[in-house]
Amino acid sequence: MNPDTLTFTSGGDTIDAWHFVGSGAALSSPAGRPVVVMAHGVGGTKDSGLAAFAAPLAAAGCDVLAFDYRGFGASGGAPRQTVSVAGQVDDYRAAMQTARQLPGVDPDRLVLWGVSLSGGHVFAAAAGRDDVAAMISLTPLVDGVAAGRHALASHKPTEILRSSVEGLRSRLGRARMMPVVARPGELGCLTLEGSLEDYTAIAGPTWVNELDATVGLELGNHRPGKLAKQVTCPTLVQIADFDRSAPPQAAAKAAFNARALVRHYPGDHFDVWEGKPFHAAAVRHQVDFLTRTFTPAAQPVA
Repeated sequence: MNPDTLTFTSGGDTIDAWHFVGSGAALSSPAGRPVVVMAHGVGGTKDSGLAAFAAPLAAAGCDVLAFDYRGFGASGGAPRQTVSVAGQVDDYRAAMQTARQLPGVDPDRLVLWGVSLSGGHVFAAAAGRDDVAAMISLTPLVDGVAAGRHALASHKPTEILRSSVEGLRSRLGRARMMPVVARPGELGCLTLEGSLEDYTAIAGPTWVNELDATVGLELGNHRPGKLAKQVTCPTLVQIADFDRSAPPQAAAKAAFNARALVRHYPGDHFDVWEGKPFHAAAVRHQVDFLTRTFTPAAQPVA
């Protein structure tokens, strides 16, 4: 399924997006099809694996708008390769407004979809709003403090200290860059064994293995799970039980507070991506969740 390309603005910058048009009318209301808004995790771009989730949702009857954050991928904006949690949540809100205006879409059937870092963003974007019809959060990072403690179990303290020092230097002076993913023991945002291979396996042509070193400082203050009680729409949280990057206990707590449907997968952070053991199940559960949300008489899929 080939998406259409479109652009919209966020914070005065141009956002590049893909629009997957939903097939059929199985999930449609008289006003049109549901529409899903999705973006990637830390350092990710829409051409790095999102189509493997968007295409099945479109085949089930949802439109999908997948976008690149400002400063990443095909989108405009500067500085480049710099994570701003607040800015990325604002980009989600701009995408939500754009999605509601797509042809054939029911503006009252808006779905937020996030993975990893953006799995936390969708909690922030949905909190306190009554205009979000459903939310999907896949292997979400919802608590930066918990993630920091989680990292101590699998990283040497000197590795964490090194990246923290680089982040402080970047914030106080000229930007200092580091890889998104690197091998164990090297400087990088994700340096667990296998992370480099897993991330590069899904990397698309616009992806750059580089981030401003301030990313660690940004994520340390990132606690969208605290907003979970303010999420009132039907919610699916998908947890990798042996996730070494996004603490599964924090995700479970946020899911409980959001009164979410929870699905568990006995794997690690990247094991839900295309080509990995639990991708098919994760997609099937997302389609089933949206089918039940928008056609209540439907029966759940095991």
